Amino acid sequence: MFRSLRVHDYRLWASGAIVSNVGTWMQRTTQDWIVLTRLTHHDAFAVGVTTALQFGPQLFLSPLTGLVADRVSKRTLLTVTQAVMGLLGLVLGILVLTGTDTLLEVYGFALLLGVTAAFDAPARQSFVSDLVGPGDVSNAVALNSASFNLARLLGPAAAGLLTEAVGAGWVFVINALSFAAVLTSLRFIHAPAFAAREGRSRSFTDIGEGFTTVLRRRDLLIVFVLVAILGTFGLNFPIYASTMAVLFGQGATGYGLLSSALAVGAVTGALLSARRPAPRFPLLILAGALFGAGLLLGAVAPTYLWLAIALPLVGVASQTFMTTANGLVQLGVDRVVRGRVMALYMATVMGGTVVGGPFVGWVANALGPRQGLVVGAVAGLLVAVLGAAYLRRHAEAREPVVPAD
Repeated sequence: MFRSLRVHDYRLWASGAIVSNVGTWMQRTTQDWIVLTRLTHHDAFAVGVTTALQFGPQLFLSPLTGLVADRVSKRTLLTVTQAVMGLLGLVLGILVLTGTDTLLEVYGFALLLGVTAAFDAPARQSFVSDLVGPGDVSNAVALNSASFNLARLLGPAAAGLLTEAVGAGWVFVINALSFAAVLTSLRFIHAPAFAAREGRSRSFTDIGEGFTTVLRRRDLLIVFVLVAILGTFGLNFPIYASTMAVLFGQGATGYGLLSSALAVGAVTGALLSARRPAPRFPLLILAGALFGAGLLLGAVAPTYLWLAIALPLVGVASQTFMTTANGLVQLGVDRVVRGRVMALYMATVMGGTVVGGPFVGWVANALGPRQGLVVGAVAGLLVAVLGAAYLRRHAEAREPVVPAD
């Protein structure tokens, strides 16, 4: 399960990333909470807009950011993006501490963070294969997801406690300080491919190569379609957790604990994925069905406790789905275009919230928080149906993917 940690460079990255990821989840949780409860009067649509601004740039900038990830030293690129994200967290923390923050300013910081993350994500997603051998790529991807979701387990709960104990502004400051860990780890990684450029750039006409790679490959295209559906209408956890916490009369701590309940399942799903030797398409179908079932259970939960019990199933399903999809894409493309393809993948995952976040927020406002969960449940069940239809027509999809390089 943990075989990639035997690699020195990967171990360095993982140790720095877990600290930074905890801080990032603390900031995300606190940011959504102050928008919902302090800067607006429980406006779920405003939370959806904040989410869209933070993740939308990955949709619109993906062709450029993917090319940059393939052409620029990943060490340099990640050092710059991580430092900028830390600085943004520090400035936002100062504004909140001084009481000068406004909704428009939070929107602005969410957008700036989204632009920075758009350049960070494809490099961070595609560099794993530079640190471990081809046989360990699937395991390293799963362990990255486990680390991210372990932070998702710890971060929201810590954010809720700290928000009520010392105030939201200090949460942002602590997040800014957490970036020192990942910046230190980047300094001491020695993998040659990690420090070098991927290749020569003939011109910016190379920018479309990621698109053509995906469009030519039906096995990749179906994964992108399924990810787009679930990413747009299903993966809106901040809206689900914040609105349902308010519905059940919970404060910031209760909201953080719901996010952590999701993360318990997500960590479990990621670790189970790490045990598998290779990603397999049928897992996408199973995970989509479980995702839909879990959200339906959450939508009808009679109490806060029953909701918290149902959410780990959603976490297991979502992480199994996303880790499998990530592995299928990374192992299925050549290294020379991996950054551009992963930029499109991240745009598909996160960029869909430009539409899905505000839409689910509007549903929660107009029809109620439970109906917001139903939207996500329908997305999961639709993914399972479409995946099963593809598998029935293309039997080769049952086999594990063979690494492209």
